[in-house]
Amino acid sequence: MHITAKPSILYFGTPVIIITSENKDGTHNLAPISSVFWLGWRCIIGIGLNSQTAQNLIRKRECVINLPSENEVNQVNKLALLTRRNHVPAKKQLRGYRYEPDKFSASGFTQMTSELISIPSVKECPVQMEALVTSINPVGEDEESIRGRIISVELKVIRIRLDTSILEAGSFNHVDPDKWRPLMMSFQEFYGLSDRIAASTLSQVPERFYKQ
Repeated sequence: MHITAKPSILYFGTPVIIITSENKDGTHNLAPISSVFWLGWRCIIGIGLNSQTAQNLIRKRECVINLPSENEVNQVNKLALLTRRNHVPAKKQLRGYRYEPDKFSASGFTQMTSELISIPSVKECPVQMEALVTSINPVGEDEESIRGRIISVELKVIRIRLDTSILEAGSFNHVDPDKWRPLMMSFQEFYGLSDRIAASTLSQVPERFYKQ
């Protein structure tokens, strides 16, 4: 039986990513996000306009999309209620956020030099994607309560690094889904993936056919 419902959030299950961006003073910010999806080598994220990460992306126009695995859940948790904004908005204060100027040290993550952009990657994350901002669009402009508060950001991935531990044997480009265990967010709780439950019809299509 289905009933009509009004959940406060609609996080039915999405991967966690960590965005590395550059602050105005040249230091670097880390922000865990789970409003994300991919189309080819394009990544779309949703984020609050007034967040430090959003302001960094608007100004610098580049970032690193780091994907943690289940193994990095404790470090991600340490980032959850930290903000780089030294004036913590009242709503964030109510949720328990506090100002932290050095999120790398606070979380235990390590900076790793990127290859094509000046912003560092997160060494511990098995997947690192260097990206450029290609477009920024408002979200919810038709609704007064959220108008001017949320944006979607399209990111063009220009370099990907994969830890060899998640690759198919003998391959440099193919991730083995039985080895890759992404960290997932579902209704504010962390989850991992279970074992494969069935063969997918789509898996019969060679990956090369998706290459642009």
